[in-house]
Parts: sequence; structure tokens; C-alpha cells
Amino acid sequence: MSSIDIFLNYFSRSSFVTVVVLVWLSIYFLLTFKVLFSRYFYLSSWLSTEKNSLEAMLMGAKNVRDDSILRRCSSVSGSSEKLLNVCKNVAEKNASDDLWLLAIIASTSPFVGLFGTVVSILETFSGLGQSGSASLGVIAPAISEALVATGAGIFVAIPAYSANIFLKRCGYEVIIYVQREIDILLSNVESKKEVAKND
Repeated sequence: MSSIDIFLNYFSRSSFVTVVVLVWLSIYFLLTFKVLFSRYFYLSSWLSTEKNSLEAMLMGAKNVRDDSILRRCSSVSGSSEKLLNVCKNVAEKNASDDLWLLAIIASTSPFVGLFGTVVSILETFSGLGQSGSASLGVIAPAISEALVATGAGIFVAIPAYSANIFLKRCGYEVIIYVQREIDILLSNVESKKEVAKND
């Protein structure tokens, strides 16, 4: 029997609730990888931009590069610390976009799978009570099919949780570079003030 036949046979014997649970978990699974890849490529590009901007500042540039997120908050004449901190807060929000979705998927998918399993087991016992035959040969296959939903829930939760942690780390690295740029900008402002005082 091919795997497609096993898959179709399983769905033909499954209840409506089990099918809904498995479709729900499939959507969660696809969303996890959509968020993972889109956010990873976005954060990687942003990290490269901020690295280049920081390197330019360390090599003597007086301001951040035009493609840096801090460009909107800084100017050649200097910036206030409050304004730069507001920009940093905006950067932190941008770096953590869509992570809430991964957190929801990671925390709810095992429960969604467990719900499907419980409903399947209840239906199995209800059917066994009506038929009157309760041998191990009848119960074991029904219970093992019911546990597929729990396994699917855990299978979805693992990559969602891992992606959430991974993307948090990527966002943290971006914010580290943004903070270093802010520190350099503020030190430039302080040194200009010192020069103006001495003149």
C-alpha cells in the first residue's frame, strides 16, 4: 500500500473534527515557514545595512549611511538623545514584527492537536460502546489513529518555537548595531558641544 493510499484511507476514516484539526495545523505549519523565511531575509538585509553603516562611522563618517534606519532621526548637525531612542524603539518594533504569530503557533498547536485526539478517542469509545466489541485488536488501531493529531500538533510546535527563538536572536543582533551607531552619534554630538564650548 502506498503512502498516498494510507493517507487517503486515514482521512476517509477520520471524523470532521479531526480533519479540521489537521487542516488547522497544516495552515500553522505553512505560516511558520512563511514568517521564518520572510523575516530572516528581511533581518539579514537589515543587519548588513547596519553593519556597513557602523563600519563607515568607525572609519570616520560623521553620520549614518542613507540606508540606515537611523537616517531619519539623525542629521549632520546632530541629534537629540531622545529622538535617537525613539528611533531605536521603532527599530526594536520592526525587528520583532510577526514574532507574536510564531509564539501563538508554538504555544497553541500542541493543544489543537490534543483537542483532535480527545475528540477522536471519544468517538472511538462511543462507537465501541454501540458495537459491543471491545477487544484490543479493535481499540489499539483506533487509539493510534487518534494520536496522529497530537503528534501533528507537536510536530508543528517545534519549528514554530525554534523559528521564534532564532528570529529573536537575529533581531537582537540588528538592535546591537543600531545601539552602537546611536552611541557614536551621541559621542559626536558631545564632542561638537565640547569644541563649541572651548571656542
